[in-house]
Amino acid sequence: MDAAGGRGARARRGTRSTAPRSRGREKGAARSPSRGRVAGEGSSTIATLRTPRTDGAPARGGRSARRAPAAREPPARGAAGGAEAPPARRSRAPAARVPAAPGSDAAVPDGAVAAAGRRPPPAADALRLREVLSRLSLLREDVSEASTLVNEVVRQLVQAIRDKESCFSSMKQQNAGSYYERVKISEPNEFDIMLVIPIKPNANGSTRLQLDESDDTGAFYYVSFKRSPMERGWLKFLEEDGKLSASKMIQALRDIIKQEVRNIRNIRGIEVTVARKKAGSPAITLQIKKPPLEISVDIILTLKSKHSWPPSTQAGLKIEQWLGTKKRRDFRFKSIYLVAKQNKREKVLTGTSNMDNRNTWRLSFSHIEKDMIKNHGNSKTCCESNGPKCCRKGCLKLLKFLLEQLKRKYPKELEKFCSYHVKTAFLHSCVMWPNDTDWYLGNLDHSFQQCLGFFVDCLQKSQLTHFFIPQYNLLSQEDKARHHFLSRKISYELNNGFPVFHENY
Repeated sequence: MDAAGGRGARARRGTRSTAPRSRGREKGAARSPSRGRVAGEGSSTIATLRTPRTDGAPARGGRSARRAPAAREPPARGAAGGAEAPPARRSRAPAARVPAAPGSDAAVPDGAVAAAGRRPPPAADALRLREVLSRLSLLREDVSEASTLVNEVVRQLVQAIRDKESCFSSMKQQNAGSYYERVKISEPNEFDIMLVIPIKPNANGSTRLQLDESDDTGAFYYVSFKRSPMERGWLKFLEEDGKLSASKMIQALRDIIKQEVRNIRNIRGIEVTVARKKAGSPAITLQIKKPPLEISVDIILTLKSKHSWPPSTQAGLKIEQWLGTKKRRDFRFKSIYLVAKQNKREKVLTGTSNMDNRNTWRLSFSHIEKDMIKNHGNSKTCCESNGPKCCRKGCLKLLKFLLEQLKRKYPKELEKFCSYHVKTAFLHSCVMWPNDTDWYLGNLDHSFQQCLGFFVDCLQKSQLTHFFIPQYNLLSQEDKARHHFLSRKISYELNNGFPVFHENY
C-alpha cells in the first residue's frame, strides 16, 4: 500500500513558499513539463522533489496512513547583499523530494511523504553534503602506505603462481574496484585484484573459446575450447563434456596461494592469511595485517579473450550521448573478461547438477567501468586540472556511503544489496543526464537527489537492468519485500536530511 502524503505546510505570513504548486507563482512564469522547474526561478530556489511512492505498511484498520505533520517554515533569506541571484540551471530530473534540514522540520515517519514546505537555502544542503564528503576522503599518506603493502604481497604471490602452474604462467595482475576508480570511501582497507589469464588466439587470429549461455540472463556462460588445447596443462581443468571447470581452476589457485602465504608471514612484520570460502563468491580473500593496518584483498580469477561481445550486450552500454559513439565503439572492440562465478539461478531454472552449476563463468566489465568513471566527462576537459569540475564522483561516493550505513543499521534486511547496485544506478543516471552542466559542482545536493530518486524508483519496481546486459535484472523478483524495505529507508533519509550520515555503527 502506498504511503500517505501531506499537502504541505503553510508559510508564515509575509513569506512565500520556495516551490509553490500553483498559487504564488509570478505571472508569466511558465513551468517546463519535462524539467520540473519554474522558468525564471533564482538559484536559491530548487524545485521540491517528490518522494517516490513506497509500499509501506498500512495504517490501523486498513485505512491509509495519517498525513505527516505540517512543518513550520523559516523565513526566506535573500541573496547576499540583496542582489538577485542568477537564474538556476535547468534540469531534466524527474521531480523528487528534497530533504529538510535536521532540526528545522518535524521528522517524517518512515516511508511517508514529507509535507511540502520551504526548504533551507540550497547552500546549506550543499554544505552538509560537502562536509560528509570531506569525511569520506582518504588521506594521501594512508592510501600510499596501504597500496604499497598490497602491491608487495600480490607481486610475490603472482610470481609464485606463474612458477607453479603452467596454465597460469602468463597471468597478469590487473587492478579493479572502487579504490582504483578513486571512489573508495572512508578507509583504504579493501582492494580488488584481478589475476588475468590471456587466452591466446589461433594462428589466424580467431578466438579459441566457445561461449554457451547457461541461463536467460545473458551474463553467465559455459566456456570450452573449440579445439583440444595444445597446452597439456589445460586438460586437467576440463570436464568430460569439454567444459572449462571454474571450480577446479579456483581451487588450484587457492592451493598455491595458501602455500605461498606461509612464506610471506612475519616477513617485515607482515601477516597474511587466506579467509574461508564465501558461498557463491568468485573471490579468494586475503587478510593482510601490518599494525596498525588491516587490509582485505579480493583476488578474482579472470579469463581474457579476444572474442566478439555476446549478443546479450548489443543493446547495452548506451553512452552515445554521454561519452560519444566513438567511445562506445572503442569499448566494444576490447577483449571480453570472464570471472569464475557460480550461477545460483541456473540450478533453479534447469535443474542441473551442482557440479555444472559451479562451472559457469560470468561476463565482467570492471575494466570498462573503471575507464568510464575515471574519464567521466561529456567534454574531454571535465575535472582536469584546468577544466571545469563536476560532482559525478561525489554523488557516487554519497550513494555508496548511504547504502553502507543502512546496511550497518539493518544488516539482515539488506544483506543482499551491494555497492554494485548503486554503481549501476549511478551509471544509468550518467546516461539520463549526459551533459557536464547537469553535474555542476555547485549543485551537488540536486544531482545526488536525482541519482537517489532514480535508484528508489528502480527499487519500487524491482527492476535495475545491468548497464551492459539490459536483459539481466540485478534485482530479483523474489526479493521485492527487501527492495521495498530499502526504498522506504532511503525515502525516510531523503525527507529528513540524511541523519544516517551522522550515525556510527
